[in-house]
This record gives sequence, C-alpha cells and structure tokens, in this order.
Amino acid sequence: MQYRKDKYGNEISILGFGCMRFEQTAGRINLEKMEKQILAAVEGGVNYYDTAYVYPGSETALGEVLARNGLRDKVKIATKLPHYLLRSRADLDRYFSEELSRLQTDYVDYYLMHMLTDIATWRRLEGLGIKEWIEEKKASGQIRQIGFSYHGNAQMFCEILDAYEWEFCQIQYNYLDENSQAGRKGLHYAASKGLPVIIMEPLRGGKLVKLLPKEAEQAFADFPVKRSPAEWAFRWLWNQPEVTCVLSGMNSLEMVKENIQTASEAKPGEFGEEEEKLFTRARSAIEAKLKVGCTGCGYCMPCPHNVDIPGTFAAYNRCYTEKKTSGWKDYFMCTGLRKTSTAASNCVGCGKCEKHCPQHIEIRKELKKARKELEGPIYRIARRIVLLSRRY
Repeated sequence: MQYRKDKYGNEISILGFGCMRFEQTAGRINLEKMEKQILAAVEGGVNYYDTAYVYPGSETALGEVLARNGLRDKVKIATKLPHYLLRSRADLDRYFSEELSRLQTDYVDYYLMHMLTDIATWRRLEGLGIKEWIEEKKASGQIRQIGFSYHGNAQMFCEILDAYEWEFCQIQYNYLDENSQAGRKGLHYAASKGLPVIIMEPLRGGKLVKLLPKEAEQAFADFPVKRSPAEWAFRWLWNQPEVTCVLSGMNSLEMVKENIQTASEAKPGEFGEEEEKLFTRARSAIEAKLKVGCTGCGYCMPCPHNVDIPGTFAAYNRCYTEKKTSGWKDYFMCTGLRKTSTAASNCVGCGKCEKHCPQHIEIRKELKKARKELEGPIYRIARRIVLLSRRY
C-alpha cells in the first residue's frame, strides 16, 4: 500500500474503504462477509474508512467489527454530521454522541459536514454555533480533523473552501467528471491550500465499469497494456499527486484484493501521451450519448437568477449516459437541497449566459428541456419538504 500525507503529516492510504455499499442479506448488512473484507483491507494496508450517519447500519457495523478485532487504533475513521437534520445547537451533540456510540469509539479522526451544497448552508450552520462546537470537540480530542463533502459546481466549492479553516475535503471526481462538480479546478484549488482531497465516486457508482458503451470498452481493450476499466479509472486518479485518497465501495474480497494490488503499483505522473489519448477516446464514446455538449467550464456563470447551469446540464446528461435515477438524484442534490434554489425553473430567458458560452450552446432552449426531464412531481414534492423542514 502507498500513502499520502494529510495537512499534519499523518499518512493516509491512497485507497480508502467506502462503507456505503456493504452487501446486504434480507435488508441488513451481512456482517460475516463485511468483516472478512474489512480484515483483508486492514491487512493490505488500507487505513481510511469512510461512513456516515445516514448510511443504513454502516456506522454500527463498522464499529462492531473494529472493536471485536481490536483495530480501532490501526485505522482512521471518517464519518459525517447530518447537518440537514439539525434544528438546534443541541442537535449537534445529540447526533455526534449517537455516532460515537455506534462506532464504539470516543473520537473521530476525520469528521465531515455531510454534503455541503452551497455557502448558504454553511452560513446556516454558523448560526447554530457550528464553529464554536467544532473548536470544543477538537479541544477535547473527540474530533481530530474537520472537513466537508461536496456536490455542486467548482465556483461554489471554492467559496466554501474560503469560508473556514478546513483541514480536508471530499469531492466527486473521476475521468468523466474532470470538468463537472468541483472538478479539476476544485481539486487543484484545495491542494493549493494544502488540503488533503478525498475522492468519492471514482467509478460513478460502478457505472464506469458496468454501463460503459461498447466503444469505450473497446478503447480499453485495444490498448497495449491490458487493464480492466476499473483499474484504468483508479490509475487516472492516482496519476494526480493532488489526490490524497480514493474511496472504493468494495463489497467482495476479490474487489478488495484487486484494488489493493492496483494501489500498491500506481504512481503519480506515470501516464504519457498515449494514456491521455486512451481516456480521450473512452470519454468521447461516453459523451456521444450526451444531450448537451456542456464541458462544465463555467463561463456562463454566475446566472443573475441563480440557475446552476453546468450542474443542471451535468445531471441532465447523466440521465442518458447512465440511469434516469442517477441524473435525478444529482439534480436534487445540486439544486433542491440548497436554501436558495438553483433549479432550471429559475431561468427567465434573459440570455446573458449564451453570450459567454464557448460551445455556443442554446442554453435557454436546453434548460427548458432539462427542466421538463428533471423537475417532475417527485422533485417538486421533495423540494417542498426541504423548505418546510427549514422553517422549524
């Protein structure tokens, strides 16, 4: 296993264990199988384990396995505050105490604000006293390092990075999302501030393996060096020194062993011109299914009516490159969960965005199509629930 250092010189394995996708039996995590996978990962040098309050059964299962095998001091636990459930300052302690109990520990190595989507969400937390609370927990040793996970565009990501003295962050990033979400711009900005960057969705939930178009599969198959699409995707990330740790939702022993092997071999800067051409070919094959040729450059932003144009198009495209539900989920996280909506329905057709688009996209026309696809009854109901919950 190889390691990269955090802000304070602590070593983090470049492969992390994402604990959201453990195999289930009859609706419950299969502890026997999960334990074997965790033990194999620890033995292979994986020391970063990522879970969250809202991952059903995950914190409890992880805590049980680590405690039973005496592994707590050998690993780093990352879990997340469900800030979207908070109603008062007292809720901070209530949820955190419950997480410690589930994890059978008295401290968390890496604690994240789960799924920050905009600066307004952070300001709301400030109003609840989050800064003072964090300092209290850090002073007591219950939280070692503080960070946040993020879904949204690069501009907002950078604003959140500048809003507080964060010690690490977590973003969705892969060779298809190079210029969407926080993207390469966000990755490099975080690294420039000395922050470790944890990567989630390196395979887009397995879509960059199981749902690749035939042309993309052929691109990898034709390359002289024979590697699976999953290994190529991981190596693309580890090729970048700004990437600290890549999370993998491993749910089989075979997957654990394969990923550990790759993590022991991959080196930053190992790709040359031919590898870059390979990813261009694979990416082009996937993007051929796109509805809108948006590169996520952000030149259309900011929208005077607060539409997240790149985020909307990324979700709209995902409906057609993967599954409808994947695009709908992305869209709701990037627009519906925000205090101030950034939905396509905010568009008034002013056309300011189109004057700056290097791709000459008919943005107003495409936003109408995206709105029709993405803002159905379920979206509208969920958005109302979010708004109502924030009144109390």
